[in-house]
Amino acid sequence: MSIDPGTAAARVTAGVDWAKDDHAVCVVGGQGEALERFAVRHDAAGLREMAARLLRAGVSQAGIERGDGPVVDALLQAGLTVFVIPPGQVKNLRSRYGSAGNKDDRFDAYVLADVVRTDARRLRPMERDSDQTIALRSTVRARRDLVGHRVAAANQLRAHLQIVFPAGAALFAGIDSPITLSFLTRFTTQEQADWLSPLRLGAWLKSVSYSGKTDPAVLHARLLAAPRGQAGPPARVHAATTLALVAVLRALNAQIKALADSVDAQMAAHPDAAVFTSLPRSGTVRAARLLAEIGDARGRFPTRDSLTCLAGVAPSTRQSGKVKSVIFRWGADRQLRDALCDFAGDSRRASPWAADLYDRAIARGCDHPHAVRILARAWAHVIWRCWQDHAPYDPAAHNSLQAILNQQPPIAA
Repeated sequence: MSIDPGTAAARVTAGVDWAKDDHAVCVVGGQGEALERFAVRHDAAGLREMAARLLRAGVSQAGIERGDGPVVDALLQAGLTVFVIPPGQVKNLRSRYGSAGNKDDRFDAYVLADVVRTDARRLRPMERDSDQTIALRSTVRARRDLVGHRVAAANQLRAHLQIVFPAGAALFAGIDSPITLSFLTRFTTQEQADWLSPLRLGAWLKSVSYSGKTDPAVLHARLLAAPRGQAGPPARVHAATTLALVAVLRALNAQIKALADSVDAQMAAHPDAAVFTSLPRSGTVRAARLLAEIGDARGRFPTRDSLTCLAGVAPSTRQSGKVKSVIFRWGADRQLRDALCDFAGDSRRASPWAADLYDRAIARGCDHPHAVRILARAWAHVIWRCWQDHAPYDPAAHNSLQAILNQQPPIAA
């Protein structure tokens, strides 16, 4: 529970401007005067010193720009109430204290401390997710980053092959698939691929346990139809680049699978897993991403609108005089918005309610991203209710879905 800023204990506040090597700290008194300024190193001794000095100064509340990491842990372990004020808000708040708006670590520490002093009633104390959820978030984000690296490496390999060995880029559906990587490891140049016949290709596919249903004769015809690649000594030089990129993709595939297995294991042990895996077409990885970004600290989102606003799926309304506009909400948690929109966009393939909501948005003239955000906002309301109640999603209890189903004619057997 936060301390009333009008009490004596709350008259002394602190602000911490986070940096990589050291952190600027400012302690502010009841009249907004800077009582103490100091900097601490980003190490165990420095963080202990920061906590001790803040407690000696009588600080009970502190403002900071980010809500994770060792600095926040040190503040919470010292028993302080922590308020997270995002960098975008701090940038706007600088003009409250001067017109220059210059970025200065010591000044930002003062701004954070003074805003906590004056506006604590409008700020929400930080609530930490459980260690289990924090670990899941780290794994989910690491896997997503590796998937991004894989896309980049696959595009690089495709661009390389289109110049030196076009047939290798178009033989199978996925250029980062195991069968494509196995083929490029064995047949790195056009000259090696020329040795293949339908019979030899079929024998090689059998040796690598090819599970696709495409006939070897069809695959061989693709090899012949593709533009000719380079031959001779230059081809052998380019083959080294091909093998290097193939090795990178193999390593990425292995690590992505390892992280996916870790996500599966963490979800199996998480108490909130059933809430998110019950959603239509959520799967395990997508459900884990939703859980990781929403978290399990229920007090972080006391209302459904607080979730939709932070996720950036609720529009921002601006009004001046007789002019009123509804625009895209730029200030949002992008990771949370991406997770929610990714789920919502695919849910319409399994939920008639979601499909109807999306189709009606498109009919009103919304483009695809806008329609997905509209659907994501509706899903956020449903997810919030299930999340707050610790209850899995039940289609039979979803009144809007049942209304859609009851309007549809029965499907013939």
